[in-house]
Formats: sequence, C-alpha cells, structure tokens
Amino acid sequence: MITLSSIDELSEAKEVLETLRAEYPALFEKLLDMINLTRAFQFKYHYMGCLIIGENPGEHTPKFVYGSVLRLYKRELQKMLDDSDSQVLKQLFTDFKNIGYSKLSLLVLGHAPESLVGSSSIQ
Repeated sequence: MITLSSIDELSEAKEVLETLRAEYPALFEKLLDMINLTRAFQFKYHYMGCLIIGENPGEHTPKFVYGSVLRLYKRELQKMLDDSDSQVLKQLFTDFKNIGYSKLSLLVLGHAPESLVGSSSIQ
C-alpha cells in the first residue's frame, strides 16, 4: 500500500502520540513493545495496524510463518488490547489510517515527521 503524507498530518500524529505517551504511559509502552515485536518478526506494520483496529489484514498477513509464532504475536497484541485504555489506541490508529500504519509506527519509534514526508511503500 502506497501512502502519501503531508508534514501537517505527520506533525499532528506526532503531537497526538506525545499526548498518548504523557497521559497513558503504560499503554504507550505496550504499543512500543508491539512495534518492536513486529519489527523483530519482520511482519508488516500494516498487519499490526489492521489487527489493532479489527480489520482483516488480507494480503498483509505473514506468510510462511509457523502457526505458533502467529499465535504468540496475537497473544501479545491481545494483551495490549485488553488494556482498559485500549480504545484510545484504536481511535488513534483509525484517525491516522490515511498516513499509514508504517509511518505511524515509525513516529512511535522516534522518527521525525520531516523524515517521513511524501510517498512511501513501507508496510
């Protein structure tokens, strides 16, 4: 999926993420852990984003992965979604779906909005 993002959208997302970090530090840490797990397993950020908001990930579902690895990943994701404040996270991913789950994830990891401007095919 190719996404096109403006600096304004990315800056707004970064501000919302900073608010999430300040107001819900435990939830932010869980999100950061999930993003790092997604990277470690070499799954697509789009897969994670779809699971967070309850969409079918379709073609972004990892292929050639042991079922036990997928079950572990989904268990860890469910722990994050079981947080009493997870609706805030779901709303964040829904609100900024147009910039792409990958760019949103990279913002969580500390990338500057300016470095993510323009088109991207990161998934």
